[in-house]
Amino acid sequence: MSRIGCRAPIEFPTLVEYWLDELGEVRAAEVEQHLLGCGECTSVAQSLADLSAGMRSLVDQGAIKAVVTDAFVKRIADGGLQLREYTVARGGSVNCMMAPDDDVLVTRLQAPLEGIGHLDLLVSDESGHEQYRLRDVPYNAAAQEVIFTSRSSEIRAMPASTLLMRLIAVEGGNERTLGDYTFHHQPWKGQ
Repeated sequence: MSRIGCRAPIEFPTLVEYWLDELGEVRAAEVEQHLLGCGECTSVAQSLADLSAGMRSLVDQGAIKAVVTDAFVKRIADGGLQLREYTVARGGSVNCMMAPDDDVLVTRLQAPLEGIGHLDLLVSDESGHEQYRLRDVPYNAAAQEVIFTSRSSEIRAMPASTLLMRLIAVEGGNERTLGDYTFHHQPWKGQ
């Protein structure tokens, strides 16, 4: 991506790393210095910030399905949102529901993730029919879990049902199941 008028435009992936605070201190300072003097690169960085804020807002509202980080979950909890969390061990199952005052549903799928290159998350109905597949999801291998948020409105509208999730390591053209997880959903009945 080049920008007219900028003699040394900052590459978009570098701006993303800057925004995610993934650049080293020296490189981050170089990017900041460039942004202070370049309106065009600053405009692209602002667009990235706006996009990030919009996406964060949608995830915060439980409006989209997304794989997120533990830091993100802590940030939305610190922001005052009510979380409903389920942690499921590999091969495990959980009885689950979502209360009316829950803002975001957080699911933690535990699995051995060391040495995994690409990871997909597959969601199926209880008959095994694939509902959707999230490809190349982010994960923290050291934490040994994948954190997933669901659409709150979708979960609240679900009848009593069973959902299956599967973490799949994708290595070259081969796939290997890392873990299967079963969710027995019940609609909110009040308490």
